[in-house]
Amino acid sequence: MNPPGFPTIPCALTIAGSDSGGGAGIQADLKTFQSLGVHGLTVITCITAQNPDKVAGVREIPPTMVRQQLEAVESYFAPECVKIGMLYSVPVIHEVSLYLARKKEAFVVLDPVMISTSGRALLSTKAIDCLVQEIVPHCSLLTPNLPEAEYLLKKQLSSRERIKSAVRELHDKFGCFVLLKGGHSASSTEVIDIYWDGQTEDILSSPRIKNVQTHGTGCTYASAICAKMATKPEIKTAIREAHSFVHEAIKHSVQSGRATLLHW
Repeated sequence: MNPPGFPTIPCALTIAGSDSGGGAGIQADLKTFQSLGVHGLTVITCITAQNPDKVAGVREIPPTMVRQQLEAVESYFAPECVKIGMLYSVPVIHEVSLYLARKKEAFVVLDPVMISTSGRALLSTKAIDCLVQEIVPHCSLLTPNLPEAEYLLKKQLSSRERIKSAVRELHDKFGCFVLLKGGHSASSTEVIDIYWDGQTEDILSSPRIKNVQTHGTGCTYASAICAKMATKPEIKTAIREAHSFVHEAIKHSVQSGRATLLHW
């Protein structure tokens, strides 16, 4: 036990996959947590061989090891905020679901990672169904992008009116707060995210930064919200600050090798 007098910082847990390119997944989450003054805890669900152009391979972490990671983290830290990214397989989803069922007071952000930026499917149809049935009921906030929202609702969201309606449909269907991210929209001038909590709507807009092909914005956005909530602000404030954080990270992107990376 450390002697008294050390400063304390909040902690947050990310349950996600590892990105060998360092721009998304666990790596992006940890960088975001650190930048926002939160100690990052990790449970790795799978290992990917990837770069911003492609996912060359994915290997699942054995479910028993996922369980051991969860137990080790919980026994020592008991995080109150959890960000969930790529879970990859049905057995891993089962383990995470059992953990969340015991964390009823935690604020849980689910970034429903289904398809990589390069277009590769990261979850099977069976795993997506399991995610919806076993993970979403434990979530405080769902943060789909437009393709993910279209998959979940089985419809195209080709207009702003449909997108605004979709946020409400997702809330009604899953019973949690929803932040629908608009980075994949057809607009060439602005990015609009829409939040709905069942009573109030919040529209967040920022200018689209042209000629920047980024990787890991969804992971960074969700983990920024999680980090903000670990410091206990009001949820709409956390989302607005996370939206600005991601916009600035894209705006100040840097080059490393052939990759363009978020930077803050």
